[in-house]
Amino acid sequence: MELFKYEHRKLWRRKSVQIGVLLCFLYIVIFGGLLSYQWFTFGSQDDFTSSFGNNFDGYSNIRQKQEYAKQWEGDLTDETLQEMVKDYQAQVQNDEISDYEMTDWKSLNSWVKILWPELEKADEPYLMIRYVDPTQLTNFEERREKALENFLDINWQTDKEKEYFLNMDEEVEFPLQYRWTEGWAFITSDFISGCGVVFAIFLAIAIAPAFSGEWHNNTKALISTTKNGWRKLAGIKVLVSLLFALELYAIIVFSSIFLQIVFLGTGGADMPIQCIKLIATAPWTVLQAEIYEYAYLLLATLGYTGIILLCSALTRSNYASLLLSLAIVFVPMSIAQFLPLWGQKVLELVPFVGDPTDIFRTNAYSLFGKTIWSPYLLLTIPVTLGIVSLPFAIRVWAKRSKI
Repeated sequence: MELFKYEHRKLWRRKSVQIGVLLCFLYIVIFGGLLSYQWFTFGSQDDFTSSFGNNFDGYSNIRQKQEYAKQWEGDLTDETLQEMVKDYQAQVQNDEISDYEMTDWKSLNSWVKILWPELEKADEPYLMIRYVDPTQLTNFEERREKALENFLDINWQTDKEKEYFLNMDEEVEFPLQYRWTEGWAFITSDFISGCGVVFAIFLAIAIAPAFSGEWHNNTKALISTTKNGWRKLAGIKVLVSLLFALELYAIIVFSSIFLQIVFLGTGGADMPIQCIKLIATAPWTVLQAEIYEYAYLLLATLGYTGIILLCSALTRSNYASLLLSLAIVFVPMSIAQFLPLWGQKVLELVPFVGDPTDIFRTNAYSLFGKTIWSPYLLLTIPVTLGIVSLPFAIRVWAKRSKI
């Protein structure tokens, strides 16, 4: 236990770790969370030229939007949609942002554009919901089903995959239960998915010197003469690194959830994810989607930690260890677009390379003749890769230590 405490303190005392955790907190929680809620994303808009043009009034603006959306809450039927579009068109008459900012116009326009593409006018520069005739917006559920089938056809889905997702979609309850979408869309589509790359950078900075640092600091001879030796120290370093990963995750995630509750509250947690992306097939609520995405972030964090430790054991330089660890994430991201689809799917199973927002998509893997929805593998494979890496990291470092 004393050795564990010593290694834990030694890790946290490094300036690079302290600065890294601080920067990670500032970037995700303060810049991406607090200032986004209060200013960049949810502050009332003066113009559309820049998010910095928003007013610093996100808390009150969110409350106003939530209150305004309550008049439409409930079953999302043809009649409800028509009334929402009519209301938007009435609010937009003066062409003042403040007049229609309260409306859920982004979701409205997305729904209309997906389900009634024949009503779009090529020569019309405005949003479809500005000029479309609300009375033409009929057969919402039937058109959504047709749009989903068309999407599966053009998305290169095999017949088996198409059948898989259509069967999944049958479990979605209709009519959809509408709530104010903007807040939950920000959380599930933007905020959490953006945390992965940031986590990767600062985890690598903190953990990459775990094994290579002993070579860097010329402590090999000292370790060999201690009563603990490399065996016990290797296990302690693994445990300390995993604990640090959990600590970083807890600091960022719990702070982010706290801000979410303060600014957005919990209203609308039972809204189906189809209100965020209409042709999503998973029969999930937005709360379930958020839980999945945070679970993905946690397991990817642990998986990536194991891979970093292996990279650290393979090198004798902190810089080489850091670069190799970062390359595990950023090289696949850079080359994925140049690979065939199967290659892209393989790379997405690397921690933080995949995207937790796959819960909104229809991506699947075919393994042993079975169709597996991508979120299931994105949840399990990254952490498995990390677990498999740990014994190799210990073994490699042990072998190098005896040289």
